[in-house]
Amino acid sequence: MTAEAGKRALPDDQKAVREALIAWYEDDHRDFPWRRTDDPYEILVSEVMSQQTQLGRVVEAWEEFLERWPTTADLADADRADVVGFWTDHSLGYNNRAKYLHESAQQVETEYGGDFPTTPDELQELMGVGPYTANAVASFAFNDGDAVVDTNVKRVLYRAFGVPDDDTAFEDAAQKLMPAGRSRVWNNAIMELGGVACEQTPKCDEAGCPWREWCDAYASGDFTAPDVPTQPSFEGSRRQFRGRVIATLREYDELELDTLGHRIRVDYAPDGEYGREWLEGLLADLADDELVETTDCDGERVARLRR
Repeated sequence: MTAEAGKRALPDDQKAVREALIAWYEDDHRDFPWRRTDDPYEILVSEVMSQQTQLGRVVEAWEEFLERWPTTADLADADRADVVGFWTDHSLGYNNRAKYLHESAQQVETEYGGDFPTTPDELQELMGVGPYTANAVASFAFNDGDAVVDTNVKRVLYRAFGVPDDDTAFEDAAQKLMPAGRSRVWNNAIMELGGVACEQTPKCDEAGCPWREWCDAYASGDFTAPDVPTQPSFEGSRRQFRGRVIATLREYDELELDTLGHRIRVDYAPDGEYGREWLEGLLADLADDELVETTDCDGERVARLRR
């Protein structure tokens, strides 16, 4: 992407750009179940689950989660260990996301009388809800959000209109393009465009991209995209073993540390590279997240889930 392209303004006929994208989206898009609801709780669950998991895999977990805890009241009354256990069993990423989701449900019940806050600023008061998630919930549940800017949106704006690889520039451009009062359909549409047409390997013609007539990349053939941070491998990661600790303690209630270590990895050796010091580090992280606690029992250190 050239410096000249990077300085290019958004198209003059922004009305036509907007209408083309919305018509494309409304004509045909992936039918995820959370796109058929405006329940803020259901949308929050989908947003938290999809932060580290492919959307296709989220569908089953989302449906099972809501069948088990269909309302914030149900989730607020749940045992935290059960919620974290569900997260681990479905490989949904960091377990503290489950903890925060549980705590946010409790906040909705105790601080908001069971009614979800509606604005991005208010939604950020919920545990674990940052600016992106707050804005997504405000957009998709209440049609009252700002333009969502995720990796897909950045790639689309960079390629189509030469928006510089800068967070502020992306946010400004996305906000200018979004039609007033239509954050729900617009944010879904532009993320869909990045997810099915303007992927890392673009499918402009195959997906019928509605922005081809305005797109710099389509005209030039240069489909360079901003650098995207890669997700660290799950296999062998601390995240994987944190999940194993949770799953094992759910099964055995409490275990001596060395017994726990041997159950979560075959190469555990108390004095080895993956030994007591390594395990205590995992447990300290989980204790900081208020998921696990360790105590002394008959001269041995034991670990158990926090209740």
